[in-house]
Amino acid sequence: MSNNFVRGICMAAVLFAHLPANVAHGATSAPVVSPAAAARDAGPLRLDAQIPVGPQVKVGKLANGLTYYIQRNARPERKLELRLVVKAGSILEDEDQRGLAHFVEHMAFNGSTNFRKHELVSYLQSIGVGFGADLNAYTAFDETVYILPIPTDKPEHVGKAFQVLEDWAHGVSFDPADIDKERGIILEELRLGKGASDRMSKQIMPKIFNGSKYAERLPIGTEEVLRNFTPDALRRFYRDWYRPDLMAVVVVGDIEPARAEQLVKQHFAKLKNPQPSRPRAYAEIPARQATEALVVLDPEATGNAVLIRYPVQPVHEAGTIRAYRDDLVQALFSAMLNQRLQELAQLPEPPFMGANSSLGKLTPRYRSYNASAALGPRGADAALTALVEENERARRHGFGATELEQMKKNLMRTYEQAWNERAKSDSGTYAAEYIRNFLQQEAIPGIDTEYRYVKQLVPGITLEEMNAYARRTIPADSGKLVLYTGVTRPETPRGEQLLATVAAAQRAEVSARDEKAVAARLMERPSKPGTIVAQAHDKALGLTRLELSNGVKVILKPTDFRNDQVMMSAARFGGQSLFSDKDVLNARFANAIVASMGVKDFTPLDMSKILAGKAAQVNVGLANYTDVVVGASGATDIETMLQLAWLKFHGVRRDEALFRSYVGKQAEQARNQTSQPGVHFGDAVMAALYNNHPRAPRTLKPEEYEQIDLDRSIDIFQQRFSSAKDLTFILVGSFDANAIKPLLAAYLGSLPTPDLPVAYRDVGMRPATGVVKREVRSGSEPKSTISLTFTGTAEFTEAEQLRLSALLEVTNLRIIEVLREQMALIYGGGANGVLSKIPYGNYSIGVTLPTGPEHVDKVIATTFAEIRRLQTQGPDAADLEKVKSNWIQNHRRSLRENGYWLGHLQTALSEGTDPGSILEIEKQVAALTADEIRTAAKRYFNDQNYVQVVLNPEVQAPAKVAASASESASESKPVAPGG
Repeated sequence: MSNNFVRGICMAAVLFAHLPANVAHGATSAPVVSPAAAARDAGPLRLDAQIPVGPQVKVGKLANGLTYYIQRNARPERKLELRLVVKAGSILEDEDQRGLAHFVEHMAFNGSTNFRKHELVSYLQSIGVGFGADLNAYTAFDETVYILPIPTDKPEHVGKAFQVLEDWAHGVSFDPADIDKERGIILEELRLGKGASDRMSKQIMPKIFNGSKYAERLPIGTEEVLRNFTPDALRRFYRDWYRPDLMAVVVVGDIEPARAEQLVKQHFAKLKNPQPSRPRAYAEIPARQATEALVVLDPEATGNAVLIRYPVQPVHEAGTIRAYRDDLVQALFSAMLNQRLQELAQLPEPPFMGANSSLGKLTPRYRSYNASAALGPRGADAALTALVEENERARRHGFGATELEQMKKNLMRTYEQAWNERAKSDSGTYAAEYIRNFLQQEAIPGIDTEYRYVKQLVPGITLEEMNAYARRTIPADSGKLVLYTGVTRPETPRGEQLLATVAAAQRAEVSARDEKAVAARLMERPSKPGTIVAQAHDKALGLTRLELSNGVKVILKPTDFRNDQVMMSAARFGGQSLFSDKDVLNARFANAIVASMGVKDFTPLDMSKILAGKAAQVNVGLANYTDVVVGASGATDIETMLQLAWLKFHGVRRDEALFRSYVGKQAEQARNQTSQPGVHFGDAVMAALYNNHPRAPRTLKPEEYEQIDLDRSIDIFQQRFSSAKDLTFILVGSFDANAIKPLLAAYLGSLPTPDLPVAYRDVGMRPATGVVKREVRSGSEPKSTISLTFTGTAEFTEAEQLRLSALLEVTNLRIIEVLREQMALIYGGGANGVLSKIPYGNYSIGVTLPTGPEHVDKVIATTFAEIRRLQTQGPDAADLEKVKSNWIQNHRRSLRENGYWLGHLQTALSEGTDPGSILEIEKQVAALTADEIRTAAKRYFNDQNYVQVVLNPEVQAPAKVAASASESASESKPVAPGG
């Protein structure tokens, strides 16, 4: 079990204690059985024993040092996940190579021994592998990972995929012309990352990494090197570090293991390590000795925050059962402490908007204890005081028995779900685990073994042990970095103030925390359950349709796609549209306000405790034109999900303190957004598109939140959710239809159904007509963003929706091919769109293209030239086939996903379309023609009716930042232009 995985569990326990966790390990097939059966034959564990490699995976090593992992896995069907992992990243760059580890990764897609430039990506797209969405890679400080999913329909695809991996490993071409073309693309990527976060990180990183080389080796590199490096510097990095003793090949999916091993040996046994080989050293991070404060301000910062980073510690992965148990203790500790911090964030006048405190990894080989908070209206002093005092409370007084028991339940349910899904876990999940094993030595025993460990170890973790762990883990007195980041405000503290606040909080008297008793369950079953009055079966789709005695309808689709997942939805017309413009804020926030106050007699934190060990959630709310219910649960928690749904229709818990807390946080977030270029840009797009209509999406001003009326929001919510009239609940997942019928009758059948309007109202919001052009000046970096929005009326049909979607996919292929690959004017960007019949037949296409100010006119002109090309010539046959192939691959995979079926069935109900069309999609895709796409381009890309908004930087020069430092505190602040 990895530290990453355990920390993922602990955060899920804190923030989403009742949600299913997306974790999976181990065996390839097994039926669902009683959880207790996993440990029944297990003997006592020897804590000093090494954790074995599980039988689900074959781990081997070639004579040249290359490691390989092979696992046969059936999900998704006819799919193989391949990874090439190189234990080399930006930390290994020489001074003249800063950014070239990442550059090598880009060049791997630009030509190799067996694939000319563009041939590789084009070939993979032709067999259904999407560039970016499927085919991808990333570069980090210490590793580079290449991701290649391949359909296994044809054996030649598999063979060619291994050839791709081999070429990446030692056959990249590095053609000088291609290198120069890629410079422009990566410089656009660097430009895209510029902004407040980038400017602030350059000041923060040296302190975070205590002067380590990590602070100087961000993977994107430096502009100077990227513009001026020689091809030989690039080749030198590849030659030095892309070598078999630093590589792993991961093969997971629909393939015979013996065949996979043969292919690994065939393609990689011949690789040789350079002689002599440069030592693969890892940069050290020195431990902080002194206490220091740093204030980093930027006018475009996204929000104010504080961080306390305590001294780094080396991490040694012992690989023993004792170490595994230690990770479980760490997970429970973090979950309990962070739940306490979450409770503070829900006070009427909270000290912070959110906070976290845990032992976390800084790099794979170093970790440190950290405490952080997003600041609210009360500022840094209140946040730091609460953060430190809550840590001190845990260190001095420990936790309570009830807290520990709740978190144990959450932890056990997470592992239980992973174990239940052991036969249904995606290959990509396993591949990620094996990557962590290679890079971080994470143990890979398989979920059968892990679940046995957890069943035996967790019950034995005592409260005394947890409290001893808190005492030795939470630093009592040590050197630390206290960091403040954000925008300049009158109350912005100086470094000395931060240090004084932390010191005072550490000395403060704190009392033990009182444990509040909570209810053992949400509710009893309704005393007057409903009944099922009619039912019908649809064998073709595997559906059971029920009508209940109160008029509520239910559609059931039991599946075997997952073993421990049930998904639910319901929708009807109405929503915010039924309320007047003067009520728009009350209606828009009614959902969130009601949710922020809890359910029945329980606060949100009470709910998290009552639901400990359960995997169930339900959200209800008013969308623009619909009332919506969305839920999810584990297979054994369906009743809990239905109880949550029942409670939503039986009153609202009014809590003015929690309401004030929610509104205060929203206003603070709005205050933090006032100077962000992206926010100004988004608001300008919506204002131009909808002529400042009062219902158009926009960022609210902080003072506007004061206009929200609690009682009116509750009234609006209750108008829509005191009745379940005209709702059809759809349940898809791992359940027996007959077994859950009594639960459906008891809860859904007893929902109130008094009369209410179930039709939406057209509020008259229409997009601008003609050609509208606007410019927004915001931001200090030399970066621009282009937004083009095409709108109009259209008749909604499923066939037309398919044509529009195909047009957008082809458009995106052309945007990437021309604007990125040929002209190097953008790094990313593209088009998306929707065809809708609500509130009237209409379409909307949005094209977003980030670029440089000097390229704006050229990017716009080229985009319209490509649109005209599609309108006159239609798509290239090869491009259309790429789109079709990718769609078919995705559709086949999605047919084994509960969410895909749920979404389709819900859309069919709302749009009045045939639910059976899901079985015809592959035929419909195959039948699409280039002429249909050309016609769609003419219809939807109307160059006489669009809105163009361009974000350009402010005219004045970028703000410069000066830093002043003292022995105990240092501070960085923006200086006025020219200062």
